[in-house]
Amino acid sequence: MAMIDDELWNGVVRLHARVEHELAAALQHHGLGLSEYRALCHLSSAAGGELRMQELADLLGLNQSSVTRLVGRLEAAGLTRRDMCADDRRGVYTVITDEGRERKASAAPVYEHTLTTALDQAATDDLAALVAALRTATTPEPAAAGPR
Repeated sequence: MAMIDDELWNGVVRLHARVEHELAAALQHHGLGLSEYRALCHLSSAAGGELRMQELADLLGLNQSSVTRLVGRLEAAGLTRRDMCADDRRGVYTVITDEGRERKASAAPVYEHTLTTALDQAATDDLAALVAALRTATTPEPAAAGPR
């Protein structure tokens, strides 16, 4: 079983690297890095468009130092701003701006198209079984028909 798990994991890593490379290249045309785009996505869907810095770090899989630099770049570009937590003055929020929402919205179709294209391409080569399994696992099942 360990060898099968190793092969599966290596496939996941290869698929991830390939897709991330394609997404990063596509987002450059919108002046965004992949982590920046994902940060804007999380912020735009958060209540009030804001997250504590540590929450954002956890969502992005980054450490505190990396998310601080990331938010600094977003702030410098006018896409986010920092705000202090009213209840805990040690708490710092990052808040998406209107410009950040606009940039995220303009990049979203390119991100989605690139993601689908990259997965479609991977589905035609040695990663086909992995892509099929992932797509099957995330496809909602149709609602069961109730009594008539």
